[in-house]
Amino acid sequence: MTPTIKDVAKLANVAPSTVSRVIANNPKISEETTRTVRSAMDKLGYHPNYTARSLVSKNTQTIGIVMPSSAENVFQNPFFPEVIRGISTKSHEKRYGLYMTTGHSEEEIVSGVHDIVQGRRVDGLVLLYSAVNDQLMDYLLEKNFPFTVIGKPFQNEDQITFVDNDNEQASLEATDHLIEQGHDRIAFVGGGMELVVTVDRITGYRKALEANHTTFREDYIVHHEFLQEGGRDAIRELMSLEEPPTALVVSDDIMAFGIVGSLEEMGLHVGKDISMVSFNNVIFSKLSNPALTSVDINIFQLGYEAANCLFDLIEEEDAKPRKITVPHQLVVRNS
Repeated sequence: MTPTIKDVAKLANVAPSTVSRVIANNPKISEETTRTVRSAMDKLGYHPNYTARSLVSKNTQTIGIVMPSSAENVFQNPFFPEVIRGISTKSHEKRYGLYMTTGHSEEEIVSGVHDIVQGRRVDGLVLLYSAVNDQLMDYLLEKNFPFTVIGKPFQNEDQITFVDNDNEQASLEATDHLIEQGHDRIAFVGGGMELVVTVDRITGYRKALEANHTTFREDYIVHHEFLQEGGRDAIRELMSLEEPPTALVVSDDIMAFGIVGSLEEMGLHVGKDISMVSFNNVIFSKLSNPALTSVDINIFQLGYEAANCLFDLIEEEDAKPRKITVPHQLVVRNS
């Protein structure tokens, strides 16, 4: 016979309502009681029927992840699996499932989220990007639907819970590092200006140049997709200039790998003929040749904190918007 909540309550010597609260991860239940109840569940082989529970509680026990457009390209970048690992870790702790959505355009993404929210398919959303003039955030605020953002909102910052690095400061430090190495022709390679992270990193880059009385050049700013091919296109563009740069601030390690390969094809070597600092410090950064100097933005922690904040919004009706700044660190290697 399939065990019931009453069977678990009897074995754990608690009320059935206490078992229900443990299953729902109610924070008012003590750790000792939680351990006792979960031990009884394991001994009896009891598994909660989350579908039935959701019909009663009107909770789905699921949170959604909103990916940027072109998800087939996104997963070529280790940033996204690692940030999803952070979200998944916290979700597993709360015994929640994950639902992912994306689209080929911003319009498709927004339409998909409309369906999710109106159909109450998830209890809350984590947005993995922050865009300038973001329709999605405006919609979620209007619907008063729980959501958090990885990245800084372009507007309504005081109304939105978000988790981010200090990207302006991180980019300033990366540029300063290259200036300290004696460079004064430093280019910036990043994503599109529709992304707030790009805006912030260019701001930090410019501030470092200005503080060190180094000339800012518009032709040293190049925008491409966060992929190896984006890096390849960017460096071809920069090296074709009459006065090419001697150093690069690159907004993503994967772009940096593309740059390294293209420079080698030109007979140039990173770390010798041109210097480079990139961002994210993914595992391949220290395994590449040369090992990349990269800004470690603690990708896992960004995801974990974004999920943690989302559960606070889901569980506490009066939870206030929060800003979480995850620390970064410049990891100096051979590039």
